[in-house]
Amino acid sequence: MTIHDWKRCLIAASALTVFAAGAASAKTVNPLAEKVRALDSRFEDVAVAKAEGYAPIPCASGLTGGAMGIHYVNAAYLKDDAVDVAKPEAVMYEPVADGTLKLIAVEYITAKGPASLEGHLFNFNTAPNRYGLGPFYELHVWAWKQNPTGAFADMNPNVSCDAMQGM
Repeated sequence: MTIHDWKRCLIAASALTVFAAGAASAKTVNPLAEKVRALDSRFEDVAVAKAEGYAPIPCASGLTGGAMGIHYVNAAYLKDDAVDVAKPEAVMYEPVADGTLKLIAVEYITAKGPASLEGHLFNFNTAPNRYGLGPFYELHVWAWKQNPTGAFADMNPNVSCDAMQGM
């Protein structure tokens, strides 16, 4: 084998390593989102959320774009300040043009803080706020719809409340 053959092999091996690292990062699994999907997929049917005591509030659009969708909020969970992956305080849906709602995320909310869930710190919201709540801590988990701004960001630029206008 000549020095040129070695160089070609080295370059090919380097390229494969870079490609494999890129593919692995593209498939990075978010353990909390996986756990949320496993425990909360029952909410894909809005009737299940209603049966468990969740009630809708209007679709929340971002001030600078994107949205959070329609929140179905469980008042009892909101009051107890407990954080439980299987009992999110809010279940979030995106309105679809055909009138259906598509499960996209959940939100955990507590007044006790600083708060975290499985190593993920909650965001703090002061009062007064646009929700009419006292100060609180919240964590969104975009488990069913990818959020390019992050799995725990508030707004998702790929979510819209536009379908609500025709309803």
